[in-house]
This record gives sequence, C-alpha cells and structure tokens, in this order.
Amino acid sequence: MVEMNAHRRMQLYGALLLLPAAVLLATFAYLPTIATLINSLFLPGFRGAPTEFVGLENYRLLVEDSTFWRVAGNNLIYALGTIPTSIALALAMALFVNARLPGRGFVRMAYFTPTILPMIAAANIWMFFYAPQIGLFNKLLGALGLSGVNWLGDPGVALTSVIVMTVWKEAGFFMIFYLAALQSMPPELREAADLEGTSRWSFFWRVTFPLLMPTTLFVLINALINAVRVVDHLFILTKGGPNNATNLLLYYVYENAFSFFDRTYAATITVVILLVLAIVATVKFAILDRRTHYQ
Repeated sequence: MVEMNAHRRMQLYGALLLLPAAVLLATFAYLPTIATLINSLFLPGFRGAPTEFVGLENYRLLVEDSTFWRVAGNNLIYALGTIPTSIALALAMALFVNARLPGRGFVRMAYFTPTILPMIAAANIWMFFYAPQIGLFNKLLGALGLSGVNWLGDPGVALTSVIVMTVWKEAGFFMIFYLAALQSMPPELREAADLEGTSRWSFFWRVTFPLLMPTTLFVLINALINAVRVVDHLFILTKGGPNNATNLLLYYVYENAFSFFDRTYAATITVVILLVLAIVATVKFAILDRRTHYQ
C-alpha cells in the first residue's frame, strides 16, 4: 500500500512537471491547428455576414488553383536548392573550424555572424548587393566588362537569388550543431584510425559521417521547416514577384489572409502545408533512423 501511494505520488509529480509544457504546446500548437482545420471547411463572411459551411469545397478550389501549383513548385525548387546546399556547407565549415588552424575562434564567429542578423536586416543587406544599377554584384560584373543582371527583377534568376541569400543565412546556424557533434566524438576513434593507417577520407565516410547522422536528421528536419516558413525577406526583396516567380507557400498564405481577406482559403493552404510536412518528416525519420548510429 505504501509502495502504491509512493508510485502515485511520483506519477502526480511527473504530471505536474509536464503540465506547463503541455499547456503551452496545446495553446500554441494543437488548438491553432484544430482551429485552422475547422476554418478551412467554411467560406468567409464578408461585410459582417456569417461564414458558410462548405465542407471540402475550399480543397477543390485549391486543386484547381494554378497559382497555388506555381507557388508549390517554387517552394519545391527553393527547398531542393537550400536544404542540401546549407547542410553540405554547414558540415564543411564545421569540419574546417574543428581543425587546428590559426584564428579558429575568429573564423567560427565569422561563419556564425549571418545567423544572428534579423532576417529583415539580412534582406536589406542583400538588397544592396542585388540592386540593378548600384548593387555590389553588378559593380563587380561591370569591373570585369560584363553586363549587369536584374537579380530580383528577372523571373529566370530571382528565385535563385533568394536561395543564395537563404543559404548564406542558414549555413552558419547548422554549422553550430555539427561542430558540437564533432567535438563530442571520442578522440580515441581518430587515434585508432591513425594506428591502422586509415586515410582522412575513409575515416570521414566510415566513422565521422555515420556518427553525425543524429545531428544530420535534426538539421534536416529544421531545414525542411525553414524552407516552408519563409516569408520575412520576401517582403523586402521581391514581394513574391516578378509574376509569382519567387512566391512561396507561406507568403501565399499571407497574401490570401491579409491582402485578399480570404482567411478560410489561407487556412486550407495551411492545412495542406502541415499535412505535407508531417508526411515528409515521417518518411525522413523512417528512412534515416535505420542509418542513424547513436553513441
């Protein structure tokens, strides 16, 4: 009886410890998700008119919306351009600054500095780089005798320009996680490999990279989320233009909710985004978890 009471007290104690986190999670994650799902089943009521329940009508309109598919395609290209590049660059930078080199602390700070800049500030900096007449990039091209490029006004290069800025902003953030993982690895592994005469390339692929898989999985999920929640710097750089060439999903949600005042359609797009993210994250965990080695 005494043991049972002690066990119940421990359960109560654990529940009370989890209660603040559970309340925050329910308030800012679960309840908004449920509310968004419910709103996607209605049509908006304009000028004080009540909303009208239409079931899956908004989803039918979404399938027929050519702009949505254009934006979804842009976001797919954006994700394919930013996620692998940011992760590969972050890993390369982490390996570089983890080695013994002069001024290692300064180099680490230089790599991480873009991360601490607010996205709006970073976008304004790159706006100066991309400016058609006075921009840094076009000045450099002019010095080489080449004609300038309308980096943000040409539909053919505008999305690539946004991708480059994002990689610059995110790679330093992901580098910190890889650097922490590298520094936590036992030095005995490197010493044993040296005794066996293992090359650095073989040691990286057979020892270092497999041990970095938990970090890679974490970084990959964060990079995926970042690729979908892009909205800040689009306000400064392109506003989704030209001709929706740089319009991405979250910015399209913003346009429908606050520019076109169609919040139920925005809720429909949001539900689809959440569903796709959940499916992709599940597939990633299912595939990468088999290749993940925990120390």
